[in-house]
Amino acid sequence: MFLLMGNFLFCVVLKPAACIPAATSRCKRDLMMCKAMCLGIAYSSNIGGISTLPGTSPNLIFSEYLNQVYPDCNCINFGNWLLLCFPISVVMLLLTWIWLYWLFIGSDFTFLWQCKGEQSEKEKAARKVIEEEQKLLGAMKPQEIFTSVVFILMVVLWFTRSPGFMPGWSSLFPHHTGYITDATVALLLGLIFFIVPAYGLSRKYEAMISWEEFQASMPWKVALLVGGGFALAEGAKESGLSMWVAELLAPLGDLPVLATVTIACIIVTTTTEVTSNAATITIFLPILSPLAEAIHVNPLYVLIPTTLCTSFSFLLPVSNPPNAVVFAYGHLTIMDMVKAGLGVNVIGVLAVMLAVATWGVPLFSLDTYPDWAPVLPGHNSTMP
Repeated sequence: MFLLMGNFLFCVVLKPAACIPAATSRCKRDLMMCKAMCLGIAYSSNIGGISTLPGTSPNLIFSEYLNQVYPDCNCINFGNWLLLCFPISVVMLLLTWIWLYWLFIGSDFTFLWQCKGEQSEKEKAARKVIEEEQKLLGAMKPQEIFTSVVFILMVVLWFTRSPGFMPGWSSLFPHHTGYITDATVALLLGLIFFIVPAYGLSRKYEAMISWEEFQASMPWKVALLVGGGFALAEGAKESGLSMWVAELLAPLGDLPVLATVTIACIIVTTTTEVTSNAATITIFLPILSPLAEAIHVNPLYVLIPTTLCTSFSFLLPVSNPPNAVVFAYGHLTIMDMVKAGLGVNVIGVLAVMLAVATWGVPLFSLDTYPDWAPVLPGHNSTMP
């Protein structure tokens, strides 16, 4: 949603006017506004993605990793993940807006509590441009309406499958719980697009999605990367490499749990700036879960915040595709992105730690060592 809104604003708003020498100060302010808007769009596409499990590839990789390594862990679902991460997104969006406004435009926030008067000429012109671009889109087509309905249905089914606070519709299939997942919903509803005619019955039959279109748009590289990551994780586990690395990191267990998690988040956030998000989370999950077991901490206490921090790649143009798009727009420098991204990284890590240390604890029982995690020799079944 944030990305779609961002693309729309990118097309209709961020068209800087030509500057004339007599309006140097106005040109500079417009340029700063353009930079803030571009970065805000890029950042919001990542911040909004962490709210749901299918929102970003690290979230999906984390969910599948739990199913593979801890098959008895049934505490992560679409509903409780949304309850944890949606407030994080809201807090991050608000603080990121304040940070970008202060960094590029100024520290005068008095307009927030000023009474709304008559619109200025610039505001009227901007509103007119947006309205004209909206009219050019035209009315929604039947295919767009159908896609919207299927998407809303998919979100509802994800949320109600196993919400946690009440029995979900998956309880109707008690003997097939292993086959009822979020992926099941996505595959079944996605299959509809290969069957439903795109233009109704009045024209020659043509499905809404053809196999050629699916092959062209399917991110096969990500699928292969994720599969290879699971193979790497299994190899590291069977060979004892992950346990060896965890033992090297075991001295972190002498620190408070929150400090250990914070250090892990900082390491992951730094690494993901120069590598892809999927690769980063694939590398670190097989290391951090044995670390949590070695220091006898609920693995979710370490894995959830580090998974979220993997999406906080705001520093460089190469960190993620949205950054590259706005950098190619032509009005940003490397230093602009570094200064802005550093602040957003700090905001993100602090927001995640706040969430995990407060409402995340009762939501996922992070203060107890779970039954589904292995108990290593020398530890009791409960956390000290």
